[in-house]
Amino acid sequence: NCSMVLKTLHFVTRPLSDEEGNFSLAYIITIHKELEMFVKLLRAIYMPQNIYCIHVDEKSPKDYKAAVQNIVNCFENIFISSKRENVVYAGFSRLQADINCMSHSKIQWNYVINLCGQDYPIKTNKDIIQYIKSKWNGKNMTPGVVQPLHMKHRTQVSYREYVHSGMSYVYPTKNTKAKPPYNLTIYFGSAYYILTKEF
Repeated sequence: NCSMVLKTLHFVTRPLSDEEGNFSLAYIITIHKELEMFVKLLRAIYMPQNIYCIHVDEKSPKDYKAAVQNIVNCFENIFISSKRENVVYAGFSRLQADINCMSHSKIQWNYVINLCGQDYPIKTNKDIIQYIKSKWNGKNMTPGVVQPLHMKHRTQVSYREYVHSGMSYVYPTKNTKAKPPYNLTIYFGSAYYILTKEF
């Protein structure tokens, strides 16, 4: 019952300020377990002017997928990615899940923020918007460091994803990669980011 969901969980039903109402964020939330934690996260970051794409891992149980769908059905600005990936931690499928969500969004937004189901915000929606506007206006936030020497092997060979019987991981192959084109420097970074729509 959607009215019960909105009432008992106290979701915000209108923008809390003009500034927030005029600055739409998109969120990608990649989840696979712990429905209660996902609901707490969604409730904490939910604003009616924002858009939310939920990527439910293909490996998740059917009852979990159905429960998430029931929650999502209560909101016009939340949708489930139409293409599900078997997400492998540290694999390309993690990025592909985000790409799927970004490509399926029909609503305009200013920045996209990706999260996993075990994240929880320590800043308000307004704090996030003001930080983006003051320090990162028009820029992407992709934290990273130059690749440490002891980690060079991670980018010198190709990796494959393995999914079997509920287990998933990446493993190195014997295929050596070509050097980066145009003398590019390889950076290591987080799987999490804030990106502009233009990017």
